[in-house]
Amino acid sequence: MIARRLTGILAGVALGCAGSISQSRAVDPPAPAANLIRPGDVVRVRIWREPELSGEFTIDETGTVVLPRLGAVTLGNASAGDVRTRLVSAYEQFLSHSSVEVTLLRRLQVLGAVRNPGLYAVDPTMTVEDGLALAGGVTTDGSPDHIELIRQGEKVPIQLSRRMAINDSPIRSGDQLYVPNRGWISRNPAVAVGLLSVIATTAVIVLHR
Repeated sequence: MIARRLTGILAGVALGCAGSISQSRAVDPPAPAANLIRPGDVVRVRIWREPELSGEFTIDETGTVVLPRLGAVTLGNASAGDVRTRLVSAYEQFLSHSSVEVTLLRRLQVLGAVRNPGLYAVDPTMTVEDGLALAGGVTTDGSPDHIELIRQGEKVPIQLSRRMAINDSPIRSGDQLYVPNRGWISRNPAVAVGLLSVIATTAVIVLHR
């Protein structure tokens, strides 16, 4: 009887220890891939009354960015939030009376039916529509309600809303936003109506013969 009680006590202690170990090993979930820093991204630094330390700096292919006063800083695949906290803390060590603002800009291609297609550094707090505005906006032939997300040459099966914040979307750095052209009928409604009228008139004449 005593042996059974001791066995039960030891088992409970063992389970408790295992639970505490598993809790001590618990880590925060990894950042979503869309929010990880990638080569080609841009670090925007704005420091109050320190124009020589402010600017936009590109992360190279090794994940390193060269910043004024800090020199080469390796960021790797850190999240945007971690990078922001790290750099602000580093600058505040020698700029105790300055306001430091760090923004991570994503590298995004905007192509298709836009006025100025090209590569842009986009603030993730912007909406998809803001990103299109950087490229001059959608042309009259474009279909802004059918924006396509292209990644590594393949279309991502998702519907993007123009009002969706880039931070809340699956858009990653290096992706493409592609605005397709509207269909021929929607781009030429007057011509389409005229053709339909001719077809209808012809059909009536044929039927009455």
